[in-house]
Formats: sequence, C-alpha cells, structure tokens
Amino acid sequence: QVQLVESGGGLVQAGGSLRLSCAASGRTFSSVALGWFRQAPGKEREFVAAINWSGENYYADSVKGRFTISRDNAKNTGNLQMNSLKPGDTAVYYCAARSRTLSTSPYDYAYWGQGTQVTVSS
Repeated sequence: QVQLVESGGGLVQAGGSLRLSCAASGRTFSSVALGWFRQAPGKEREFVAAINWSGENYYADSVKGRFTISRDNAKNTGNLQMNSLKPGDTAVYYCAARSRTLSTSPYDYAYWGQGTQVTVSS
C-alpha cells in the first residue's frame, strides 16, 4: 500500500508558476514510479508527467518545456514544478504511484492522492 497526499495547488495568473508536492507513505517509496495526471471539468483524466524509480521521466507534449517532475527518495516526496502556466492548465492535479516502471495510462496506477486544484486565470 502507498498513501499519497498532494499539496501546493492554488490560483495563479497566466504566466505564473506553482510547485506541487506529493508526500508518500507506506511501501518503499524508491521502488515506485510516480505519475502526475490532471482532470478538468467535463474532461477525462489526462497524463501530465511521470518519473520512475531511477529518475527516468516522461512528459505530455502539452507541458514539455514548462513542467519539471522530480523526486526525493530520501524524503519520500515527488514534485511537479509548473512554469509559464496557461488557462488551459486549469484542472485538479493528481499524484499517482505504481511499481517501478513509468506509464502514461491512468489505468496502470494503483495508488492515487485526493487531488489538488490548480486554477490559472487569464
């Protein structure tokens, strides 16, 4: 079992930055891959970024160059640094975990946080 708690969401103007954090507890954190997903009202949950146990990462094209995913295995935390935010980035952001290898599909992730709201105003 892995428990995940996101924090760091909020309201920001377009062009601004936010840093989301994901605190993990339970199963050995260094053995899991972390993913960030987002869901806007009326839309399906979509992949944002993922990082595996060794630091290999992958980004959705829509956020590449603007968002940076990282992890600190010593602190059992994952982070998503979001820069140059756009109104289209507005959504609830979720942290998720699965064993070792990263995936872009939400169906491959067994553990989820409760989500944190990110709102970008124009």
